[in-house]
Formats: sequence, structure tokens, C-alpha cells
Amino acid sequence: MKVLVTGAAGFIGFHLVRTLLEEAHGVIGIDNLNDYYDVNLKYDRLKELGIQKKDVCEGREVFSKKNTRFRFLKMDIIDLPALEELYEHNAFEQVVHLAGQAGVRYSLKNPHVYVQSNLVGYVNVLECCRKYTVKHLIYASSSSVYGMNKKVPYSEEDRVDCPVSLYAATKKSNELLAHTYSHLYKLPTTGLRFFTAYGPWGRPDMAPMIFADAIFGEQPIKVFNQGDMERDFTYIDDIIGGIVRLMTDVPTLHEPQPFYRLFNIGNSQPVRLMDFIRELEGAMSKKAVLDMYPMQAGDVKRTYADTRKPREQVNYEPNTSVNVGVRKFVSWFLSYKAQQ
Repeated sequence: MKVLVTGAAGFIGFHLVRTLLEEAHGVIGIDNLNDYYDVNLKYDRLKELGIQKKDVCEGREVFSKKNTRFRFLKMDIIDLPALEELYEHNAFEQVVHLAGQAGVRYSLKNPHVYVQSNLVGYVNVLECCRKYTVKHLIYASSSSVYGMNKKVPYSEEDRVDCPVSLYAATKKSNELLAHTYSHLYKLPTTGLRFFTAYGPWGRPDMAPMIFADAIFGEQPIKVFNQGDMERDFTYIDDIIGGIVRLMTDVPTLHEPQPFYRLFNIGNSQPVRLMDFIRELEGAMSKKAVLDMYPMQAGDVKRTYADTRKPREQVNYEPNTSVNVGVRKFVSWFLSYKAQQ
């Protein structure tokens, strides 16, 4: 199967590409390699996939030195002509769209970046999938769409029309646009509402990496809402397992909403923030220095995924405990730090 993965140098994109290659699929990955966080981490992920930094330049296709079934292009999804050319010369069977501007707090200060990447760029991807008859589009949504929903666990059937951040609003917009394309053009789309992903090669703007880095450097951790928060921390292998299973289960005319699906991808076992920090302390054999803060705008107190729907659809069963996942993450983190 020939697959396009957007955001291939990102946390989830990197792990997905590696898994697809292990399963003998042909993969083209694209990423604009922006500097939202340290771009060297993105290049290091690409290096793991056989793509050398010195070979990467805008619009130039680079073949992996580790696996001939992988090619990478530095490309921005905002660039519609370049994206159309890519689709035109590659008969993609599936597209997994993971590119986009991430981060809830960053959206408070940089709204236009989110509009360009998460709305304009997303429509470009939809248009190319429609125009070049892609068999299945899977795209990243987010648990952020649930906003201040007090009913737990969060179900795909819950109302999500009250987002509390611009990031969440763009992700809800993605779901609505996908539904429109599924309805009008019979384009099979599957939206994945990811809950808090963590693990090796994770994003440095997310809590697990921020906390580990602070503990490692003996710096204080900013703990919001006085630590009274819970997150459905989901280990990266369980995230990827859900994506891969759903890729081969293409929505059809016979869905409740034809050609359109939405799934929660989470661990379905919320963890208290302070308990997660204690797991990190144990794995790193170091105590954390804690600075307590009130709740920050755009944040939510608790996330909790109802995963019955993907379990019934494709037997999705996340099975990595936080204790095991944190220790795997810390093992990678310490090794990566030692190489820098």
C-alpha cells in the first residue's frame, strides 16, 4: 500500500512511518520542519528513518538510506500547487494527515498560524484527496474538542460545540470539513481524537517532556491548577496501534453518517498529574521541584477517553500501563540527553 504521511517528522508521524515501513508499505512523508519547537529533534527523528539533514531542502525528494520504501520532502501543506503536484505523481491509496500547528497555549498568542496550517492547509489536503481519488483519509483531531465537558468518560457522541481554545476550535472545524467532503464527494474519512500521547521522541512542548527535562536539570516544574488535574496519558505504541488498525477499516456508505467516522484514541485510564510526576521521579531517581500555579486559560481539568467505539470496530486495546510507559520514555530520554 502506498501511503502519504503529513507531519512525518513529528512525534506521532515519525512513529507511524517507522511502523508502516516495518509492515512493508511504501511511504512518502512530508513536513515543513517549522521551529515551533527545537527543529533538531525533528531532524534527529528523520535521521532514525534514514534521512540526513544535509540532504533536506525545500521541495527536494530524499530517499531513505535505511529503507528504499521511504521518501521524504520538506513541504508545507499551505503550498497547494506543490501539494497537488505531489498527489498527481503518486497514486496514494491512503493519506494519514498529522501535520498542523499543535499546542493549546501557543494558540492564545499566535492565532493566525493555526488558521493557516489547521484550516487552510487542511482544506488543501481535503481537496487533493478528493481530486486525486484517495481511498481513505485519516486525520488528527484532538481530545481538546471536548472543552469543558463535565461528563466523563468523553464519548464521540458528546456535544463538542463549546471549545475553550482556538486550537480546539480548529480541530472541531476539521471534523466538520471532513464530514462535508464525505457527504458531498463520498470521500472516506476517519477522524482520530488523540488523548495525551507520550513516549520516546515525544514533543518537548508537552507535559511529559517538560517535566522530565525539568527534573533532569533540577529546575522547577510549573504545575497548573495546584496539581488538581487528570490526563488520559496514552503511550505512543498504543496510539500507533489504533491508527494502523483503523487505516485498513475504510468507512463505507453504510455508516450512520456515510463514509465518515470519528474515534477516540486514548488509554481510557486517567492519571492524576501528581501521580504521573511521581512516576517520573521514580524512573529518574530524582525529586521534582514543584511550583504551583492556578488553572491556565484554555486548559481543562480532566481528560478521559471512552474507547468502546474503536474497541468494537477494530479491537483497539491499549495495554501499556503508565508505570511501564514512563520507564520506557525515561530510558529513551536519558539516552538521548547523553548523546547531546
